[in-house]
Amino acid sequence: MNLSGRAVQAVCHFYKIAVDEIIVAHDELDLPINEIKLKKGGGHAGHNGLRDITAALASPEFWRLRIGIDHPRKRNMVQPVADYVLHRPNSEEAAQILNSIDRGVEAIAKLLIGEKQEAIATLKAPAPAPTAAPAPATAPTKEAPHND
Repeated sequence: MNLSGRAVQAVCHFYKIAVDEIIVAHDELDLPINEIKLKKGGGHAGHNGLRDITAALASPEFWRLRIGIDHPRKRNMVQPVADYVLHRPNSEEAAQILNSIDRGVEAIAKLLIGEKQEAIATLKAPAPAPTAAPAPATAPTKEAPHND
């Protein structure tokens, strides 16, 4: 069971944050990897963290940044869902998830300045392909003198 609600409620109470000013970023089984969506309000769709936050705040009207992780059944996996969401993604999946998070940061920046529809639209555009990590830098080498 995820008990995120108590922490979210404590922060909101201490800083006087209204429910509609909260942004919760969470994994989303119903979205494929490399897809991300932003929405306000809604149900918990079986997500224990969202269920607990909604109960603690007595409202579902907070913003959700839904980061796709895919569903194990869509990938023909028999692994239990709880085990799947807690497993470490492989390097390709991790790159796609990080790409989604980068896009989410852009959307949140728009949301924070009041551009709600633009923030949502930012994430509706097709996701760019994740780029490979840059190669590690190497020390410059001295060239041998030319004897021409």
